Amino acid sequence: IFAQPGANTAKSVTCCCSWQRLSIALQNTTSFPQICAVEQLNTTPGANPSPKSSKYFVIEKEKSAQLQEDFFNQPCVNLAKSFLGQILVRKLPDGRELWGRIVETEAYLGGEDEASHSKGGKQTQRNAAMFMKPGTLYVYQIYGIYFCMNVSSQGDGAAVLLRSLEPLQGLDAMRELRRASRKAPSRLLKDWQLCNGPSKLCQAFGIDKAFDQRDLTQDAAIWMVPGQDLPGEQDVVATTRIGIGNRGEWAQKPLRFYLRGNRFVSVVDKKMEREMAARGHSPGS
Repeated sequence: IFAQPGANTAKSVTCCCSWQRLSIALQNTTSFPQICAVEQLNTTPGANPSPKSSKYFVIEKEKSAQLQEDFFNQPCVNLAKSFLGQILVRKLPDGRELWGRIVETEAYLGGEDEASHSKGGKQTQRNAAMFMKPGTLYVYQIYGIYFCMNVSSQGDGAAVLLRSLEPLQGLDAMRELRRASRKAPSRLLKDWQLCNGPSKLCQAFGIDKAFDQRDLTQDAAIWMVPGQDLPGEQDVVATTRIGIGNRGEWAQKPLRFYLRGNRFVSVVDKKMEREMAARGHSPGS
């Protein structure tokens, strides 16, 4: 029903035939608003195109299958590794969506783990989410100011801490949220500084105690979708966890996992990466 190339547009407008009027209307109507919105994000004048045109963001949202309970229902260490490369999505009250690729995690194994909030299998009001169904958020406060976000896994009291994200969409909103969370005036944060730490990512994504015990498979404000180009074993560094204090042998267990060579990781273990290189484990091989 569309006008042929070279046709006289004025004649088309004046024509009383209903199908021609419909043709003009359709030609002036965007048929795919979601796709146009993505294109607009990628062509905003003066914006930094690198994160918004990232290959990890080129995902048709309608076709992105939300991760379901069967994904989360796996042993803690497996889940911590499986999270790498997946995408966390946060929908703000004003409708804006924040997207971040998970690049660093820590596993906390439950009762036997001396560094876990559920050590000894003790369940409290604070750590109740760690004993709930896989995919439940466990959000706790540290230093009376900051928040950290974990996801429950298979096994009583076991959960994975999300340590760092690679921001993909909504970077301006992330900067606003980070700025609002800090009382003192501060310099403009660079992309790699937005989510490179457990409390930073909670600030950037507007996560607080209100998200504790929410279900990632059901919640309308936060969920996960599959990432693209998921890493292989040779791309994952397994090293010790950070900031757990004196926990004996548990302080030395390699239960932190991150994407090797990713600049959005909070703390890089250069010694472990050299050992991997010496064993012939080059990234992407």
